[in-house]
Amino acid sequence: MKVEQLLQLLPQKEFGFLTAETAVDHQVKKLKGTIVFKLLLFSMLNSSKLSLRVMETFFQSAQFKKFASTDKINTKFNSIRDRISTINSDYFEKIFNILFTKYNKELEEENAVTRVDSTFINISAKLVQWGMTNGSTYSGLKYLKLSLSMKGSLPCSVQIYNHQDFVNENIALPDAILKNKHLNESIVVFDRGLQTRKAFDKFSNKDILFIGRIKTDVKYDIVKKYKLPKASKDSSVEVLEDLEVYLYGDSKPTTNTFRITKFKIKDSKEMLFLVSNVWDSTAYDIAALYKKRWDIEVFFKFLKQHLNLKHIVSRNENAIKVMVYMTLIVAVLLIIYKKTNDIKGFKIAKLKMEIELDNLMIKEIVKLCGGNPNKAKHLWDTG
Repeated sequence: MKVEQLLQLLPQKEFGFLTAETAVDHQVKKLKGTIVFKLLLFSMLNSSKLSLRVMETFFQSAQFKKFASTDKINTKFNSIRDRISTINSDYFEKIFNILFTKYNKELEEENAVTRVDSTFINISAKLVQWGMTNGSTYSGLKYLKLSLSMKGSLPCSVQIYNHQDFVNENIALPDAILKNKHLNESIVVFDRGLQTRKAFDKFSNKDILFIGRIKTDVKYDIVKKYKLPKASKDSSVEVLEDLEVYLYGDSKPTTNTFRITKFKIKDSKEMLFLVSNVWDSTAYDIAALYKKRWDIEVFFKFLKQHLNLKHIVSRNENAIKVMVYMTLIVAVLLIIYKKTNDIKGFKIAKLKMEIELDNLMIKEIVKLCGGNPNKAKHLWDTG
């Protein structure tokens, strides 16, 4: 899929509706919602280290003026800063949700698994009074926590936390999972940060299927022992036990029964205990589904290394929410571009997409001026 085709999949019809619904342009004369959206999209794709000054420079470029039809508008970095700090972040959240729904159908992926995990973004405690600490309180840093869900290849939901309670994954992950509107009948997969039995019961009561890693000192009462499957040469684990149990937490048993499947990792002494409420899959299938959780670790690395997520351009809470949703929007576009063009790495996919977008804008400028640069002077003028 070419960049031109990819951009056509953006919800152009919905932009007008969302502008009215979120009142994103109320009393705004220059930096309309669609312009801010396109500026962030263009800047994130074309910069390895985003800043307000970088966005100001891009805004004055001929390519962006053509991309966003802003040849009659000039702006400065402080105006961009103020607009991002006050613009309704719901506008970007709704665009993200529309894109996920649309592109998830485009990819026609098997959506059996939703991976859930969290990551921290550090911010300077000297610049902000809010945020959470993580570890030492003397480091001079505060943090935001993002609890993200991925369905298939795409991010489908994110919760942004700055309250200290949410440092604890037993609080953050259940909240993120229960607020995810895109789960449908997929199996939620998470790591051992989530251990609370109350959350497991709540998931079962709400018919949310899950597989998670549990500590090896887990306490339980056995209800049933399942027959062990034959050893699999293709699996990296060996099944030791497969049980239906009541779990214990705070000395009380769970109200629901759960499945504890114990594995030994081959060529290692490490043990792997998985807890789930998935009953119609083999023990080896449970292990294979859990293994898919690793994809979200790779995705976090991509967001931080190639989409500037670890370098937030503002310390304003609203602006941070805007930047997080725009980062995920750009990530969705890059994933679609990468998969439809059969590109292996995210770094190469981003580079190729940058070049193709730049060439597309230059092509449009050449067509506009008919080979005479003076006819497009209004685009080249950065004054």
